[in-house]
Amino acid sequence: MSDLLVRKNVTSLYEQIASHLREEALSGIFDPSGKLPSEAELMARFDVSRVTVRLALKKLEDERVVERKQGKGTYVAGRQVRHALDALRSFHDSLLMQGLQPTMQLLAKDLIPVPKELSVRFGRRVTHCTFMQRLHLVDGEPIAVGGSYLPQAVADLPWEEAEMLPNYTILRKLDGQGVARADVAVRAQLADRQMAKLLQIKTGSAVLVMTRISCFANGDCCDYSTFYIRPERYEFVASCTFNTVR
Repeated sequence: MSDLLVRKNVTSLYEQIASHLREEALSGIFDPSGKLPSEAELMARFDVSRVTVRLALKKLEDERVVERKQGKGTYVAGRQVRHALDALRSFHDSLLMQGLQPTMQLLAKDLIPVPKELSVRFGRRVTHCTFMQRLHLVDGEPIAVGGSYLPQAVADLPWEEAEMLPNYTILRKLDGQGVARADVAVRAQLADRQMAKLLQIKTGSAVLVMTRISCFANGDCCDYSTFYIRPERYEFVASCTFNTVR
């Protein structure tokens, strides 16, 4: 691939590399995560030194085409993860569907009395539920914190499974069918100190808040979840069909 460069051209090598990478970034070749190849991979591809590669990346960073994250790599600036509001899938699965490699870190899994404000949704006869809190990451970077109120039986799930399995997969294991419908609402708020620390953002930064209420086919609420999401790499989308009335 080194023949991509004109070695005797008056344009310096790093500017030629920057030009190639700029075209690829803007054409979407680095989907789905927007992550560029490593410095070592670029050195081998263009047959140049590390210094030359770093000059090219610095030029693209100055142009705001890419953003460099220490210890994590270089990403196309503004690349966003998309969450379809018109599809019934878990937060984790929506990341997988885009070819990403998301991970979850389980922060809490406790059997607790059903909060008073949720008693109507879970039913008066349901006295306890399982609360789980998980940190969602993409490429090792926190993207969201999710807190979920789930059926009492989830408390018996081993910690390792609760950390690895999305909510909807867990719920499918309970009744064999899983979630039949869900209502989703999205709003914005400012991150408090604890949330900011988990998401690695500044206290008072704006975050997206997605509330999801999921039910089994019999109408029983089985999942009341709230996700606090970093907005700079996340967007919600929905498809609509309009019927023409004549």
